Amino acid sequence: MAVPGSWRGIVNIYNKCPKEVRDYFAHLPSLAENYPWDVCISYMFSLVEMAQNNILYCGMVKLHKVNGQLARIAVDGHPLYRDDFKKFYKAIFDRKPKQATFAKFEEAAEIRDKILHGKKVSEKDKRKAVVDILKLSELLNNDISQLAGFKPFGNLRGYKGAGKPLDKSTSRWVLKGIGFNNI
Repeated sequence: MAVPGSWRGIVNIYNKCPKEVRDYFAHLPSLAENYPWDVCISYMFSLVEMAQNNILYCGMVKLHKVNGQLARIAVDGHPLYRDDFKKFYKAIFDRKPKQATFAKFEEAAEIRDKILHGKKVSEKDKRKAVVDILKLSELLNNDISQLAGFKPFGNLRGYKGAGKPLDKSTSRWVLKGIGFNNI
């Protein structure tokens, strides 16, 4: 996909995204118009990382019936580095994340890292990172929806269904099996 040359082009791409992605990144059009791309990228990555935490949390609660309170403690209490996310994703969903999906994440994350470490990044690369994050959001929503029936870049209402969770003792063992040793 070609990288737009202005904030208006980015907003046009945003407007073509599914409603749940637009709602999730609701402030992007205003930020794109009024602030440097660095601000947009920081905003978007904070929401991407929240979605990653929600993927793990909702996946454990929905697919493995882990007690929600303990799942939240486990996810919130564990630093989530990129490789950790992939490891937990595999443990929860029994498959690796799709490479095509995470290629978008890695490309945008490389640009974000340069920005946060004070390195020079072209405006075009910054706009590309914004587009990649939007595409990543759509792809992850599709992937997780197929695997578990919820969309992490959305409101998550009703993601769990009516299933009864495991008791806390059993949930702790499941969490340890997944790799959360902080519980």
